[in-house]
Amino acid sequence: MTDDLSHFMLVYKFGLAEIGTKINILSEELAHRGRGNPIEHVLPRLKTPASISAKARRIGCALTVEDLRARIRDIAGIRIVCSFVSDVYTVAEMLTRQPDITLLQTKDYITQPKANGYRSLHLIVEIPVFLSERVVQVPVEIQLRTAAMDFWASLEHKIHYKYDPRVPESLRDELAAAAEDAARLDKRMERLHREIHGPRR
Repeated sequence: MTDDLSHFMLVYKFGLAEIGTKINILSEELAHRGRGNPIEHVLPRLKTPASISAKARRIGCALTVEDLRARIRDIAGIRIVCSFVSDVYTVAEMLTRQPDITLLQTKDYITQPKANGYRSLHLIVEIPVFLSERVVQVPVEIQLRTAAMDFWASLEHKIHYKYDPRVPESLRDELAAAAEDAARLDKRMERLHREIHGPRR
């Protein structure tokens, strides 16, 4: 099982490297156009075996390679932080129209935020990894959000970690209000950018 798990994790590492290369190429090409790169920064993340095990227990998933592969789709993840909300959808469309990327699932928490105020666009995609003797389709979770959304999510995560398992209701209300403030800031900054520079091409 140790050897199987080691190989299992290696495949996800390769999948993360493949999607990371695609995003880096896209970022450089967009920057070269000279109209401003919509991608601010990129953060890859590979779940640890302990984190995978904890999630498997939480969702009632057996700790076998086959079950983990079938039921946990966010083992490999990458976060793309964009300048504006429109950039989030533009970058998502640029990635998912590439012929070797298969879109499996979309969760749009920007048009439909979570109850706590969380906003982000989540995509589960599959990307081929070419090994020595076979090709493996590896699922990767892509999170796309603006800098304001990312700032809010980072602080919200720290507050939940401090008050685990329950955040006081007053803080939850403040966080939800802050998420609305961040969304208004996103809209305002995008409007100002368009007034000064016009729409991106």
